Amino acid sequence: MKKGRLFVVSGPSGTGKCTIISRVMERLENVSLSISATTRAPRAGDVDGVDYYFLTEEEFINRADEGRFLEHACVHGYYYGTPLDPVTETVESGRDMILEIDVQGAMKVKEKYNEGVYIFILPPSMKVLRERLTGRGTDAPDVIERRMNNALGEIAYIDRYDYGVVNDDLDSAAEQVLDIIKAEHCRVLDGEADKIISEYGEEN
Repeated sequence: MKKGRLFVVSGPSGTGKCTIISRVMERLENVSLSISATTRAPRAGDVDGVDYYFLTEEEFINRADEGRFLEHACVHGYYYGTPLDPVTETVESGRDMILEIDVQGAMKVKEKYNEGVYIFILPPSMKVLRERLTGRGTDAPDVIERRMNNALGEIAYIDRYDYGVVNDDLDSAAEQVLDIIKAEHCRVLDGEADKIISEYGEEN
């Protein structure tokens, strides 16, 4: 059975990552979305194993010490991480896994999972990004400025990614990500060439 692929998607706040991923997943059957683990308490409507894997701090630290996270970090006093087993099991079963994560997390994932496919979602311009963040009406001016500054720092990592997709139109951006996923399934991975040649040789 052919293995699935891990697709890691990053990009500044306001670039439409979640919407693009949702549209991609509506079009594909053989794909799962990675679920993070956290030590924060569930909020109203949160479902364990659907929104997050909710762990105690002791459980989280023990799993981290055992190497059971692709990446993890402490944010505002709570631990967050990407469990390793679900990613490995999904990919080994032949399904694809999409992981939406910030740049710092993606770089940690890349250290352990270099065969993943890394996709960066870009805004059409910084001007458009500012307009989107302002238009949401959810952030104070100082928060928007911080997000803008963070965006420049994140974009500086673009050369560590395999693909850059500019989201100037949601339909077009989602289609490009779909094309990337389809193309990656045609790419010959390290170690596959000998197997392919052997299989065709047996039929000769």
